[in-house]
Amino acid sequence: MGSGEEERGGASEAAFTDSADGSSSSSDAASTDDWPALALAAPKKTPACGGAPDAEMSGKQKRRAGPEMELMKERFAKLLLGEDMSGSGKGVCTALAIANAITNLCATIFGQLWRLEPLQPEKKAMWRREMDWLLCISDHIVELVPTWQSFPDGTRLEIMTSRPRSDLYINLPALRKLDHMLLEILDSFRDTEFWYVDQGICAADCDGSASFRAAFHRRDDKWWLPVPRVPPGGLRDKTRKQLQHKRDCANQILKAAMAINSNALAEMDVPESYLDSLPKNGRATLGDVIYRYITSDHFSPECLLDSLDLSTEYQALEIASRVEASVHVWRRRVPAKPVNGLGRTASARSWSMVRDMLMDSEKRELLAERAEGLLICLKQRFPALTQTSLDMSKIQYNKVGLLASVCPFVCLSTHLPVNN
Repeated sequence: MGSGEEERGGASEAAFTDSADGSSSSSDAASTDDWPALALAAPKKTPACGGAPDAEMSGKQKRRAGPEMELMKERFAKLLLGEDMSGSGKGVCTALAIANAITNLCATIFGQLWRLEPLQPEKKAMWRREMDWLLCISDHIVELVPTWQSFPDGTRLEIMTSRPRSDLYINLPALRKLDHMLLEILDSFRDTEFWYVDQGICAADCDGSASFRAAFHRRDDKWWLPVPRVPPGGLRDKTRKQLQHKRDCANQILKAAMAINSNALAEMDVPESYLDSLPKNGRATLGDVIYRYITSDHFSPECLLDSLDLSTEYQALEIASRVEASVHVWRRRVPAKPVNGLGRTASARSWSMVRDMLMDSEKRELLAERAEGLLICLKQRFPALTQTSLDMSKIQYNKVGLLASVCPFVCLSTHLPVNN
């Protein structure tokens, strides 16, 4: 009785194990012991005089698996209904529902992580378990490719076989690896030389330790955030080097995840609703100041950015959205107007219109290339820029599959006390 229930528990776990090549990744394999309800146990024979403990253990696992199975059913029901639990048919597409579920899960697990410390075991188990639930859908996102099948009589036949979609096959294992690396960085912050105190009690410096209040002026309005403290003599050189190395690794992880996310967004088609909402010309999109700079004979994207007010990330994001919109405005196809009239006059008018259209298309392509160069320089100056209006529109109307950004990231450079 006990072994049969354990086998069914093992089968339920295998049903939710997700990997691009059909096997568990290293992070998933390492976290199997942390799963409270889906832990896999080897079948054991019930001893003649000791069957009660096994029966009690299997009954305990069954009681713990019940609530999590109901939670899993609720999660998938919400995905199938497009986050519209009323069933009225007004839900979003499945791809957007998955992206929103991953975002909400990330905010739940990592939203209040303001200290460099290991993640709590229950939160880590919840993150890995529910990410496996959400990403198991990718096992059924496949594409058909032609392959040759050989028969015993020597004949060959071309058939269509399914394989994981190329972008998911490449990106998901990479994102899993990045996620595992980031959790390892957080787990490494045990028995550190620095600690945290609340901002309300760190003004007196009664313990003789050094505070980092000077580095946290921008957070003075957020009084609930903790402040790192170090011993009076500061951190040791070895500790500083280790912290600097961890910060560099976290920045590289963030860049890699953002690159994967950018490539996924770039491959999505521009929604028609976004194109319909654009103004009719580039001047109305960019504004008079940027339009005058971008149409001048001596155009320099760096000089243009230096002349703009980019003091906040919100202003930089607004300018990026406007510049990106101007690219699509200038590259939008202009339909030719019908020509009324006959004879030589009509031919002259037709040639004049064609010539004007050719000159106009060359100018529009030049302005579009300048706008693209300006957008690249802006993103290089602000590498952590959030999604533009076009990106959000693509995510909203995405009907292709999963969005790439599934890793939780903490900006370690704002928490590490490496400057003192």
